Amino acid sequence: MDEEAILKFVKKTGCVVTSGEHNKFGELGESVARLLITEYLAPQEFVVVNDSFGESETPDQLMTKYKLDPTDIVAAAQKVMERKK
Repeated sequence: MDEEAILKFVKKTGCVVTSGEHNKFGELGESVARLLITEYLAPQEFVVVNDSFGESETPDQLMTKYKLDPTDIVAAAQKVMERKK
């Protein structure tokens, strides 16, 4: 994880959204959160699977089911930008 790059862009934007196609525990967002709590406090939103077992469907169906599609990422970005005001 490029901590320097993450901090550079979080300082520029004042907030961050992390997204991943896996469980929210032990994923990239948690690593970013740990970095932010120690180096630069900023609002963060997570777009991840919320502690659920995976299922067999098409990738698009799974992205929609677990709220990981572009619409959800945009919604998280809008939410986090409101929090930084």
